[in-house]
Amino acid sequence: MNAERFNAYRIMWVLVLYDLPTETKTNMKEANRFRKGLIDDGFTLFQFSMYVRHCPSRENAEVHIKRVKFMLPKAGKVAIMCITDKQFGDIEIFFARNKEEPPPTFQQLELF
Repeated sequence: MNAERFNAYRIMWVLVLYDLPTETKTNMKEANRFRKGLIDDGFTLFQFSMYVRHCPSRENAEVHIKRVKFMLPKAGKVAIMCITDKQFGDIEIFFARNKEEPPPTFQQLELF
């Protein structure tokens, strides 16, 4: 059971990619509200307009996906993607032609 709990194919990453209009004050306010909502829900900036969140299970990922859907702005485009920890670990990241390591995964502690 313990091996299954931390299996790289069971642990999920939720990716939220968005392109929101910012021409008007109302648009800016909604875009900032959405971004702050992602941060409050534990998402981390991966790159401009892309936030990621580590989830210990598919069930937990579904909870956070529902939260993102609840705070969707009226205008703009938002994509939500869920990938396994194994797939996320295979991402190759480059910054100015220098290869970087993907963000560290987190191990969830359980208190009884």
